[in-house]
Amino acid sequence: MKRKMIGLLIAGIVGAGPVLGTMAHAADEHSHGHADAVHVLKLNDGRKWASDEPLRASMMKIRDAVDVALPAMHRGDLDVARYDALGGEIEAQVANIVQNCKLDPQADEVLHAILAELLEGNEKLQGKDAKTERSAGVVQVVRSLDQYENHFEHAGFEAPRIGH
Repeated sequence: MKRKMIGLLIAGIVGAGPVLGTMAHAADEHSHGHADAVHVLKLNDGRKWASDEPLRASMMKIRDAVDVALPAMHRGDLDVARYDALGGEIEAQVANIVQNCKLDPQADEVLHAILAELLEGNEKLQGKDAKTERSAGVVQVVRSLDQYENHFEHAGFEAPRIGH
C-alpha cells in the first residue's frame, strides 16, 4: 500500500509532463552517477529559487521530524516503529507539497529532483530495500534536505547535520 502511495506521489510530482523525462533521467543517474542530477540541481542565475508557503511548511515538518529522530539513530536505538513513523510523516508532507505547492516551472524541475532523492531515501528508511540499512535512508533524506537548503529561498531553514 505504501509503495503504491509513493508511486502515486511521484506520478503526481511529475504530472507536469515534460518533467517526467527529467526526473526519470535524474533517478537513473542516481543509480549510475550524479552527472545529470547536477544539471537539474541548478540555481536561478546564481540565486536560490523562490519557494511558497506550502513547500516551506512541509519541508520544515520533514526537517523537524528527521532532527528529532537523529539522536536515537546515532545511539542505535531508533526502532522499526519510529523509522516507519518518520517515513509516514515524510510521505504525508510530500503529499502536501504535491497537492499545494505552486512554483515556477524551472524551480519545480529542481524541486522534483530533490523530492525524488528524498522519496528514495524514505523508501530505504522504511526498510523497503533489504540491502540497505534504514539509517542510510535517513542519511539520504538529510542529503535531500541539504540540497533543498542550497537551492531554495527559505528563511531560517537549516538541514539537520548527520555528525555524531
